Amino acid sequence: MKLVKMSLAAAVLLGASAFAIDNVKVSGDAKLVYSTSDATVTNAVSGKTSNDLFDKGTSAADTALRLGVTGDLTKGVSFGVTGYAISTLGLENNLVDSTWTGAHGVRLGTGTSYPEVDDNAWIGEMWVAATLGKTTAKLGRMELDTPFAFSEKWSVATNTFDAAVLINQDIPDTTVVAAWVGKGNGTNAVGGLGLGTNNTSTLAGAGLALDGGVVGADADFVTFANGGAYALAAVNNSFKPLTAQAWYYNVSNIADAFWLQADINCQLVKGLTIGAQYADMDPKGELEGVKDSSAYAFKLGYAANALKVSAAYSKVDDEGTLKVANVATNNTGGAQSKLYTEAWWNYGYVGAPDAKSWNVTAEYDAGIAKLGAYYTNASIDDTKAQIVTKADNTDMNEVAVTVSKSFGPLDATLAYVSTDADDQNNGDQYNTIQAYLTLNF
Repeated sequence: MKLVKMSLAAAVLLGASAFAIDNVKVSGDAKLVYSTSDATVTNAVSGKTSNDLFDKGTSAADTALRLGVTGDLTKGVSFGVTGYAISTLGLENNLVDSTWTGAHGVRLGTGTSYPEVDDNAWIGEMWVAATLGKTTAKLGRMELDTPFAFSEKWSVATNTFDAAVLINQDIPDTTVVAAWVGKGNGTNAVGGLGLGTNNTSTLAGAGLALDGGVVGADADFVTFANGGAYALAAVNNSFKPLTAQAWYYNVSNIADAFWLQADINCQLVKGLTIGAQYADMDPKGELEGVKDSSAYAFKLGYAANALKVSAAYSKVDDEGTLKVANVATNNTGGAQSKLYTEAWWNYGYVGAPDAKSWNVTAEYDAGIAKLGAYYTNASIDDTKAQIVTKADNTDMNEVAVTVSKSFGPLDATLAYVSTDADDQNNGDQYNTIQAYLTLNF
C-alpha cells in the first residue's frame, strides 16, 4: 500500500539481508489488487459513462508474480536475480476496464471493439555485490530508495534501475554512498518534457486508464533522465538520537538537486520524534533559465505501545518546474514524494509548485487487525510554475482508512479513500474502495 518510509542508506540501497545469506535463497510473492470508485469515468473506446461502485467502467484490477533468488558466489561476493510476471487474468473489459501497471502490452481493437491487454514478464533485478572491509559495491539492475530517484513499491509492480552503487562505512557512525544511475523502467515524465526518451504506457494510448502506472511500456529500460545521473550521500548517526542525511544529485544536462533531512528521537519525552526536510532542484542544461523547485517540511510523531500518530506540514515554492517528487516515474503527474506530508493515495499534489500541505496519520495494532487512518490536505493558491502541472486555486482533501490482517503467508488490506479535489471528478467528492492481497513465499 502507499506508504513512504525513509531509512538509512545502507539498508535502503543494498538491503542488509542480501549480505547475510550463506546459501541460495528463493523468495517472492503473488499479488492481486482491485480498486473501484464512484467517480464519473467515460470509456475512451465505447464512450460509455460510469459512476457507480463496482461497475467495470470505474474499476481496475491486476495480478503480479515476483520471484527472487539470492546467494553467495564466493566469500564476500553475492548476487541477486528477480523476475516479474504480470497478468490481468482476462479481467479487463469483463469485470474491470482498467489495469494497475503500464508494463502490459496491448493489442488495439477495430471500431468500437475493446483493446486486449497482454501479459508480460521481465527481469527487474540482476546484480552482483562485493564487500571488502567496510566497503560494498553493487553493480547491475536493482531497486533504489533515495529521496529523488526511487522504486515505488505501492503498485502491483516496482520500477527498478540499471545502476552502480558504492557504500563505505569507514567513518565512525557514518555511511557514505556514491551511485551512478544509467537506466530505469519507470514511466519517465522528465522525458515527457522533451528531454530524451519518454517511457510512457501503450495502455494510455489505447484508452485504458492506469491506477498504478509506475512501470513504463513493456517494462523497457531506457536512459534515465536523458543522460543518466550521479548521486552522493552521507548518513550520520554520531549523536545516537539523531539521524541526519544529505544527498546531492547531478542529473546530466537537466538539474542539480539537494536533499537534507534530520530525524531525532526526543530524549525529554519518550516516544516523541521530530523531523525536518529541505529539498532543492536547480535546473540546468536543457532546462537552463527556468526556476528552482524547493520545499521544506516538518513532522512531529509519537509512538506508545500499539499506537503511532504523527502530524506533518510542507511548503513548496511557487516558481518551480519539476515537482519535489520522484523523477524516475511520472514527475509532472502522480509521482510519489518523500515529503513527510505525502498522501496515502492521491500522489502528485504535495510536491507540486506552491503546494501547502498537511498530513495527520494514526496507526493502531489492535491484535486482531492493524488499523490506519490518514488525512491529507494540499492547497495550491498562486503557482508561478513555468511548466504548470496544477492550476491556481487547486485544493485536494483526502481521507483514507485501512484495515490490514495477515493470515499466515497471506497479507490482506482493505482500504477506503474519500477524495475531494478541484481537478478531479469535476470538483465533486468521490469514494474509492480497494483490496490488496499478497501471498508471500
